[in-house]
Amino acid sequence: MSRDEVVAMLASFGSRPVDAVPETIDSMELAWLLHQVEQRYGVRVDPDDGGYAGISTVSEAVDVLGTRLGRSG
Repeated sequence: MSRDEVVAMLASFGSRPVDAVPETIDSMELAWLLHQVEQRYGVRVDPDDGGYAGISTVSEAVDVLGTRLGRSG
């Protein structure tokens, strides 16, 4: 999963431009991101999974989601 994909999904939360997405991710943004991943890739993402709960930056999201989904970028 590429950084551009993660940033684009986060930008759709609040309808903001991609350049307005900060590096840090709050809990609502994380919930939105995980929901978007489920919708886009047709996978079940358990937000209570310890690997997802620790995501607090865009870079961490790219690493964790890329690893879990078998996609890197």
